[in-house]
Amino acid sequence: MKNLNVFVFFAYLLIFTSCERDQILEPPTSATTSEEIGVKFTPEPQLDTKAAIGSKVMMQAFYWDVPAGGIWWGTVSNKIPAWSSAGIDAIWLPPVSKAQNGPFSMGYDPFDYYDFGNYNQMGSTETRFGSKTELQSLISTAHANNISVIADIVINHNSGGDLESNIFTGTETYTNYTPASGLFNRTQYDFHPNDFHGNDSGAFGGFADLCHDKTYVQDWLWNNPNSVAKYYKDVMGFDGWRFDYVKGFEPWVVNNWISAVGGFSVGEYWDGNAATLEGWANSANSSAFDFACYYRMRDAFEGNDLSILETGDMLWKRSPTRAVTFVTNHDTDEIYNGKLLAYAYILTHEGYPTLFYQDYEEYLDKDKLNNLVWIHNNKAGGSTTILYSDTDEYIAKRNGAPGLIVYINNSNSWLERWVSTGWNNTLIKDYTGNSNWEPYTQGDGWVKIQVPPKSYSIWSAK
Repeated sequence: MKNLNVFVFFAYLLIFTSCERDQILEPPTSATTSEEIGVKFTPEPQLDTKAAIGSKVMMQAFYWDVPAGGIWWGTVSNKIPAWSSAGIDAIWLPPVSKAQNGPFSMGYDPFDYYDFGNYNQMGSTETRFGSKTELQSLISTAHANNISVIADIVINHNSGGDLESNIFTGTETYTNYTPASGLFNRTQYDFHPNDFHGNDSGAFGGFADLCHDKTYVQDWLWNNPNSVAKYYKDVMGFDGWRFDYVKGFEPWVVNNWISAVGGFSVGEYWDGNAATLEGWANSANSSAFDFACYYRMRDAFEGNDLSILETGDMLWKRSPTRAVTFVTNHDTDEIYNGKLLAYAYILTHEGYPTLFYQDYEEYLDKDKLNNLVWIHNNKAGGSTTILYSDTDEYIAKRNGAPGLIVYINNSNSWLERWVSTGWNNTLIKDYTGNSNWEPYTQGDGWVKIQVPPKSYSIWSAK
C-alpha cells in the first residue's frame, strides 16, 4: 500500500470539485516492450476523427460522483446506441486510469496512467468505473455506433507517490512513483521544483506538479512509442482529448501532444474572457470550452436580460471552430430556470455543443433535447446573424442551407415579432412544435413568428 500524503489526500477531498491534474514520470529500469506492458490485442481501428468529432453533438458521459463499484462503463455502454440514434457523435469519458483514491476516485488524482482497472494497487483492481476489459468493450461499442471517444487527460499533477528525500526542497516529498504497470516511473526530478526550474504556469491543490519541460516527461507523455498519448490512441482506441486544467502548463504542451498523435482536442481553460480563450486555443492548436458563452448565458437567463446574448463577447463569436459550448458540466451548474432555453441557444448557434449526462438522462425533458439535437444536426448551418434582442427576447438566424431562425422568450407572455428570413414566398414551420403556426414568408422574406412564454421556437423552411 502506498504511503498517503495526508495534506494531498484531504486537499483532494475538500478542494476537488473540478480539477485538472498533473503527471510525472520516471524511466523504467530497462527498456519496455509492448509485451511487457500487456499489449496482447490488435490496436483499435481508428475513426476519421477530423470528420467525425465536432460535426454533431458531444455527450459528457459522466457527472461528479457517478455510482462507484465498477458499474459505470457498463452503464455508458448501454446508453450508446440510443445516443447515436439521437445524433451524438462523441462521448467524453472521465479520466480512465488508476488514481490515488482507487475505487473511490473520479480520476483527477492520477497515479498510474497505464492501469485501466487491471492492476491491484491503490486499494482495488478496478477503477471506480470498471475494468480495463469493460472500458475496451465500451470503446468498441461506441465505434460500432459511429461515436468517437474522448479521453480526459490529467497531466498537470499526480497523486499517490511514496515519500523520498528531496534535494530540491530539503524535505521529504511524495514524489517517488513506481506504478504496477512498470511504465512512467517518476521521481523528484520530474516535478517542481527540480534541476530545470522551480515552477511552471500553475500548481493545483498541493499535488505534485509535473514538469513538462523535461525531455523524459515529454517522451513518456507523447513522444515514445509506448507514451501515454500513443498508448491511449493506438492501443485503447481513443479518438480525442479533453485536457484538464490547462492553466497549469503552457499551451505548447497540448500543441506538441496533438502534433504527435492527432485527434480532436479541447482544453479546460476556465476563464470567462473570450479573448483569453481565443489566445490559448490558437497557441495550443486546440478547441476550448467556451466559458465566456457559459457565463454570458448565466447572466442572461438567471439575470433576466437576454440582450447579454447579443452584446456579450464569446469564443464562438470570435472563433466558432475552436469553441465547445456547454450549459452544465461536472464542475459548475449555475443556470437553473433557463436551462432548457440555454440548450436551445447552444444547439442553434455556432460552436460544438455539449450535453451533460444528468441534464439529458435525469433532469430535463429528453424528447425536447433530442428535438434540439436533430435541429442542430439538420438545420443549424452557416454563419449567425442576431436579428433582435432586449430584456425578454432574443432572435437569431443561421444563414446556411437550410438555415433556421431561433426565437427565445424569457417573459411570462406569448410574444410575436416580424423578422427578415431570407426565405421568399416560402412556407415555414416551428420545428420544436412549440408553435403551431405555419406561415408563408412575404416576397421580400419578412414574416411574423411567435414564441410561447418561458420557451423558444425554431423556424425553418418546411
